[in-house]
Amino acid sequence: MRLDLSLFVARCRMGKKVKKEVEPPPKDVFEPLLIESKAAATVVLMLDSPEEEVLAKACEAIYKFASKGDENKVALLGLGAVERLYKLISHEDPIVRRNAMMVFGIMASNKDVIIHEFATLCLAHMAVEYSTKVQILEQGGLEPLISLLGSPDPDVTKNSVECIYLLVQEFNDLHVEALAVLGNCLEDVHTMQLIQQTGGLKKLLSFVGVSTVPDIQKNAAKAIAKAACDFENRKILNEEDVENCLINLLEIDDDGVKVAASQAISAMCENIASKRIFGLQGIPQLVQLLSSDNEEVKEAAVIALANLTTASPSNARNPIQTQDSEISSKNRQSFMIKDFLILKFFKGISGPIYIKKTMSILAVVDIITESGYVLCDMHKDFPDFAVAEAEGIEPLVKTLKAERHGAIANAAAVLTNMAMQEPLRLSIQSHGVLSVLTEPLRSASSQVQSRAALTVAAFGCDANARNELRNAGGLGPLVELLHSKNKEVRRNACWAVMVCASDELTAAELCRLGALDILEEINLSTGRRNNFSEAALERLLDNSLSQKYSQMGYLSSSNVITDGFYDYGKIKPGIKFLSLEELSKQELTDRRAVIFINARPQEDVHAVEEKPQHSSSEQTTLSPFTSRKSSREKVRYGLKIY
Repeated sequence: MRLDLSLFVARCRMGKKVKKEVEPPPKDVFEPLLIESKAAATVVLMLDSPEEEVLAKACEAIYKFASKGDENKVALLGLGAVERLYKLISHEDPIVRRNAMMVFGIMASNKDVIIHEFATLCLAHMAVEYSTKVQILEQGGLEPLISLLGSPDPDVTKNSVECIYLLVQEFNDLHVEALAVLGNCLEDVHTMQLIQQTGGLKKLLSFVGVSTVPDIQKNAAKAIAKAACDFENRKILNEEDVENCLINLLEIDDDGVKVAASQAISAMCENIASKRIFGLQGIPQLVQLLSSDNEEVKEAAVIALANLTTASPSNARNPIQTQDSEISSKNRQSFMIKDFLILKFFKGISGPIYIKKTMSILAVVDIITESGYVLCDMHKDFPDFAVAEAEGIEPLVKTLKAERHGAIANAAAVLTNMAMQEPLRLSIQSHGVLSVLTEPLRSASSQVQSRAALTVAAFGCDANARNELRNAGGLGPLVELLHSKNKEVRRNACWAVMVCASDELTAAELCRLGALDILEEINLSTGRRNNFSEAALERLLDNSLSQKYSQMGYLSSSNVITDGFYDYGKIKPGIKFLSLEELSKQELTDRRAVIFINARPQEDVHAVEEKPQHSSSEQTTLSPFTSRKSSREKVRYGLKIY
């Protein structure tokens, strides 16, 4: 039997495993290359490789080489290994980063100055990260760095200083954050007491005193300001001598610290003991800050001065009415101001006029004290004079032109407080304060408008000041404030008009600008009328007796008719009262005559009395455009004209 060998061979081939052919590598891939190097220079060059495995093995080889002796370390330094290793300590691969740091560690053990330079440089860069920073401190790295501050090489000293600064910087940041948290804790009275009992508050103030980090000082001042919102906390802070700490912070060359310290002083001013300390020691520093180029610093400083010169700080966020050594009570303050004003302004006046004016001023003072507008602290220590002695008048007047509304309003408040002392008022007037106040009266801020009007009221008692305001065009914006919908602005504007209407010339100008009509309208409204609007209207009419007689039909016993008075007749509400000049331009009519007073010199009166033939008749002088009326008509109008 013949076998088909060809078929058998074919079947055998089918059952045999065929070996796969290996595909050639892509043309753009470099085939692995094993290199065996016996030269340190070659390995150092490998530190520039982009491959992580090469970098890790190169660092490992250099570490072994450097550990064999100081000569090898110096050799590596000369080959430029340190510069390359420095780049690797921030490598993204942890093995490369670890090996590079190991090499630096072994190389830093050499006493050579050059090694110290690069070692400190390396540590300075490592100290940027918090985790590495902690490791350096745990390994005792701070002590040798401090010893290297005495190195003769300036580069070593420089790197050591930078590294030490970075090591403590993170902890300064932690202090900053801790102080921010502490500030919230100090708002609670019980927490504050606990911190004081454990000595923590004293440590805080001591720490602020020695720290040179502005953020720490700023946050500490903010923490004090928050704590000072509470009455009990203010007492505790005063016991710990917080005032000196805050005064010292005012001199720190950092605007943020100055602002925070000024705000803390403002808060502490509600404590009378603290206020006295600030008044004796802190005012010169605050006055200096008024000249700062930083508007926020200027505003914070002038707010502090306003609180120091005001008995009841306008910025009090949590007024306390208790029986302790805090700000004196409103009643006691009111009595002191009443006595002061009565003695000052009504000396020599007696009878019904004294009683009437005294009752008016007492009512005004009650309104002032109820509103919180106590013009000055009447205790024996006057911060007002301290401000003047620190040469604060000129910068305060300049602050009325500041950019921030808060700065303008509080500068006006300080000047108002100081105006209660006559020598200071005259000194402030000499700086042209009334002319400067013209712009604040036009301000869009109701706070600025209110304080500016109040300042006009404080200085308007002087005739020269009224002339200055009138010549500067300040009466116009003042009259416009009578239209204000803000109750406080309207009230202070009425007060200022009442004071400025003390002479006929200013009163006439105010009437020409429409003040009289506006005040009449205000007094007809039960919601808008106030004691000041009524007093202002009466003062304007007292200096315009002709108009007062025409509108009211009578004159008060204190009103004295002088040359220029004329009886225009009774006018209805809303009808304009015409001046003599306006009346002279009208044509003659059959209406009643306008009676005009033209008083003669006293000697002419005596001459008339000596002639009996004229004793029964009355001497009258009528205006050119009127006709004479019978004596019966003159009696009807209740006038005797001499």
